[in-house]
Amino acid sequence: MRRIITATVQNRSGVLNRVTGLLQKRQFNIESISVGRTEVDGVSKMTFVVEVEDEQKLEQVTKQLNKQIDVLKVSDITDKAIVARELALIKIVSSSALRSEIQGIIEPFRASVIDVSKDSLSIQVTGKPDKIEALIDLLRPYGIKELARTGLTAFLRGQQPQVAELPSYSLLK
Repeated sequence: MRRIITATVQNRSGVLNRVTGLLQKRQFNIESISVGRTEVDGVSKMTFVVEVEDEQKLEQVTKQLNKQIDVLKVSDITDKAIVARELALIKIVSSSALRSEIQGIIEPFRASVIDVSKDSLSIQVTGKPDKIEALIDLLRPYGIKELARTGLTAFLRGQQPQVAELPSYSLLK
């Protein structure tokens, strides 16, 4: 089963290596990994997309990650309300005659052209992985020269008020 795991960690040398090493020792396949600084100085967030055999293995690796000295918090956010995005840069073969046709393809995806040369076009797209895959599939017949993807980055959605939490008002006194 595919799981999205986030780890908040100290931004120190070797942390990424220790965390991925632990996943590798447990034979987890890391489909994607995204790491970057957070709003707190010296703290980074890692987002892993991993393939896990069962719930027991997932619980085991979560506990082991939490024991790591530089790991502050580990969460499996797969089944929670999350915001998740990925970035892809796609360089395709393109002549000046094809550019308007390609623009028509990428526009519904809210993708943008970020570089133009005599024989290629570079496109940037962000969104859910399914959206990115769909655009790549549409651009493949034109000839993809180069493709780079960031991997999934995700966090929990903001708190949404529940019906019981909403204040009640009455016009009657």
